[in-house]
Parts: sequence; C-alpha cells; structure tokens
Amino acid sequence: MTLPQRIAVTGASGLIGTALIGHLKSEGHTVQKLVRRPVVSPDEIKWDPIAGTVDLAALEGVDAVIHLAGANVGDKRWTKKYRAEILNSRLLGTTTISNAVNQVKPQVFISASAIGWYGETGNRAVSESDRPGDDFLAAVCKEWEAAADIASATRVVKIRTGLVLDPTGGALGKMLPLFRFGLGGKLGNGKQWWSWITLHDQIRAMCYLLEKQIEGPVNLTAPNPATNQEFTSALARAMHRPALFPVPGIALKLALGGFSTEILGSKKVIPQKLIDSGFNFDFPHIAPALAELIEKD
Repeated sequence: MTLPQRIAVTGASGLIGTALIGHLKSEGHTVQKLVRRPVVSPDEIKWDPIAGTVDLAALEGVDAVIHLAGANVGDKRWTKKYRAEILNSRLLGTTTISNAVNQVKPQVFISASAIGWYGETGNRAVSESDRPGDDFLAAVCKEWEAAADIASATRVVKIRTGLVLDPTGGALGKMLPLFRFGLGGKLGNGKQWWSWITLHDQIRAMCYLLEKQIEGPVNLTAPNPATNQEFTSALARAMHRPALFPVPGIALKLALGGFSTEILGSKKVIPQKLIDSGFNFDFPHIAPALAELIEKD
C-alpha cells in the first residue's frame, strides 16, 4: 500500500501475524491488533469470536482487515474434541469478523485459509480454480472460506497458505534441531509433494494483495513445490549434515494421529493468480530458500 493505512489484524501473535505487523509498521502503516482479553493500549481492539462481538466503534475507519486467527492444526492430536476446536475457531471467528467488515466497510478484507482446501492431490498440480478435496481439512477450509464470503460489502481475498518456512517457528523450526544433530531424513516415502513459501515471501505477497485488485482465493505458495525427499535433502545440504534417518509413515501415524495425513499426504499447489498478476517471488526454489534461511538462523 503506497500511502500509510490503518490496518486491523487478528491472530497478531502467531508466526505470520508477528512478522506481518512488524513489516507493516516499518512501512509507516498504523496497525491495530484484535485481542480477546481487555485492551491495554490504543493499538488494540476488543473482540470475542465466541460471543460474535467486535468493538465496532474502535474498528470504524480502518482501511483493511486481515484475519489470521485460528487454532493450530499441528499442535495437538486430532481428537474429536480438537477437531471441533479447529473448525469452530475458524468458523466462529471468521463469521464474527466478516459481519464486522460488513459494518465498517474497509477497502479490503484478507482472510486466512489453507492449501488443505485441495485435499490429497498426488502428483496432480492444482490451482485456485480446482475443487475442494474430501478430507477433514478440506471440509474445514470450505466452511472457513464460506464464512469469509459473508463480507460481501468489500473486496475479499482468501489466502490459501502452504507450509510457511522460517527458522523461528512452524514446521521448519521444529525440524532444525533434528537436522542439527544429524538425525533428519525424509518422512514416509519422501515422494509426497510439499507446497511451501518462505515467511519473507508470505508477507510480501500479503502486502501485494492489499494493493492489487485481486479477489477470491489466492494460493500463497512458491511456484515450485518440492517433494519431501527434495525438501529434506536440501535442508541437510544447507546445514552440512547428513539426512540418514527416514521416519516411517507408521511411526508418524502413531505419533501424530490424524495430522500425519498432512505430513504424509501430497499437495502440489501452484500460485496461479500471483503468477498471472506479475508477482515476483524472492525465493521460488527450495534449495536457495533453505540455504538463505539457515544462513540467517
């Protein structure tokens, strides 16, 4: 956004939210964080996704709303209770924010989604025009995006984010200690496609979408997905460590339960809308991306 703007953000304390807010502030934007606890500073706005309430007076006049809040899919085993939490945290929160967006009418509403929309894709490349899959996360994403579409009074962008790479957190942050000790390796058979994006390009793409007149679903993944074998081999090379310890699929299923399907499953996702609009990725290939991230770590 070329001029300083006032931007409201949910999920501000997460990996993406923290980086996004820091970048927006460095660019001269005013950022207000939506929080569930009582506000303690002028840059906070109270909301309650369970009750369906937002302090509309405090939200009035914002130029953009970016909604990132939702329970982490990889933090806990997918018990029946946690599956409900994964869905409800997205459905209730997004419905609440969408209704608020209809009231205050910002220029743009960017709402998080995920490449889980596509389900299992095998070796087939998919883009934003493809239908949703038929597994649990695909069903969650379908309802999640439908809740974002409630905000019909403004431009809505639904960002289908892939595996976000940064050494400070997320999947890469969890993998680094194993590889440092030479205990890393492919997961399962290693042939499954991982659609990834560096945190750096994730933030650049989100800011790009604030400005560009693009709407609907947008895949936030690098243009070159990598197989798990390619990913782990590139990570091992970047860290100057061997990758000799593959993790059998059955071990992942026992350790992770339902979430193992996301690690062992294949999603070959292409960011067609970003490519077509002329967005340039700073890190389109996995090996240089991991080398840069490891060097900075």
